[in-house]
Amino acid sequence: MAKPIVKQRYAVIGAGWAGCAAAMELARAGHPVTVFEAARTLGGRARRVERENTVLDNGQHILLGAYTETLRLIKLAGQDPDELILTLPLQMRYPAGSGGMDFIAPRLPAPLHLVWALLRATGLLRADKLSLMRFSTAMRTMGWQLYNDCTVSELLQRFDQTDTLCRLMWHPLCLAALNTPPERASARVFLNVLRDSLGASRRRASDMLVPKADLSSVLPDAAARYVEQHGGAVRTGAKVAALQALPDGRWRLDDGVDDGDIFDGVIVATSSVQAASLLQGLQDARLDDVIAKMQAFTPEAISTCYLQYDASVRLDLPFYALVDTPANRHWGQFVFDRGQLDSKQAGLLAVVISASGPAAEQGHGPLAQAIAAQLAQVLQRPALAQPLWTQLITEKRATFACTPDLARPGNASGVPGLLLAGDYTANDDRTLDYPATIEAAVRSGVAAAKVVTTGKAAK
Repeated sequence: MAKPIVKQRYAVIGAGWAGCAAAMELARAGHPVTVFEAARTLGGRARRVERENTVLDNGQHILLGAYTETLRLIKLAGQDPDELILTLPLQMRYPAGSGGMDFIAPRLPAPLHLVWALLRATGLLRADKLSLMRFSTAMRTMGWQLYNDCTVSELLQRFDQTDTLCRLMWHPLCLAALNTPPERASARVFLNVLRDSLGASRRRASDMLVPKADLSSVLPDAAARYVEQHGGAVRTGAKVAALQALPDGRWRLDDGVDDGDIFDGVIVATSSVQAASLLQGLQDARLDDVIAKMQAFTPEAISTCYLQYDASVRLDLPFYALVDTPANRHWGQFVFDRGQLDSKQAGLLAVVISASGPAAEQGHGPLAQAIAAQLAQVLQRPALAQPLWTQLITEKRATFACTPDLARPGNASGVPGLLLAGDYTANDDRTLDYPATIEAAVRSGVAAAKVVTTGKAAK
């Protein structure tokens, strides 16, 4: 007979995607869990906000079919991904006449879909296509692994990738995946993402998934319902100010409301900055190395500019890639037609700028104006220069700079019963490390729940 589950009380601090994943896994295992979230809205750095009487996201996201853990938890929470997410084949499509390319994969088995897409791609010369084929073949031969990390730019130069291919394919993919410019980004982590998408044996792994619903609705809100249905609780507006390790190995949390709550284990699923602050308060030497790693992270910003036009405005595609040339005040890298995702947002465009520090320095008004002018020019639609209103949202600490050989803490803090979860954590196997993405956060949350309940790292 199977041994009965010994129920223990766990606390999860932070209801971003990592915290939601951890809480769901703990609840699924039969443990009472209480989630503490300082904000009123769940989702952390991938959540809904309200601007101009419109429900937006704090940043326009795009997921991949390779995000298996995210999709699994969405289903576990009782959600239908097909209703919440628009699934598109792998593509990198620029507006006609903008100096880009048109690359779209058909729904053929992998890797035939990539071969066919490359053969039919426009905007690439024969030399560009051969360069991409050589790179893909070499990476498959290497198992998409680098034992000695370097920058993405160095990797591309080493394998003779053409300037056009770097500009139109690798540069935007690196920015979108790692939120770090290729000249500073980790090639090893970049290859991990490419392996699980472009290099996967399943074609669906390379699909591009664009949320139709707001980000909080896709998982965090449903995760809260799941936790509560399984005997747990989710407290919003509850900021944990301090942790206290008790002599018996349990933990007391101070959230300014009920300081008497005692838990058998705690998962800190806040940002790395907030986590480091909480851990410092424990004054435990075993945490010094973990804290030092978190404090060494360099933040990278992501900006999303929303532009509202008349409801009749519609793009030919759900999204386009854009050539970003800051020298010409062209900052936008991707533009999404929100009206094709949600009919209630007809005429609303969202333009994304990854690694947006230099762009954000322009100021909200000038940057929004520059983006509107860019859209008008590259889409050859002069009316787009005059939106009805704009809203620029910049997450200054959206991610960390994912640089080569970056030292990242794991889920285990070094103190029994105290775990970390977040997109900044590292996997025990470095070939599984992901950049700061939703999938990385979810994987980390699942792994932390496994460690805190079993004492063993998740496989």
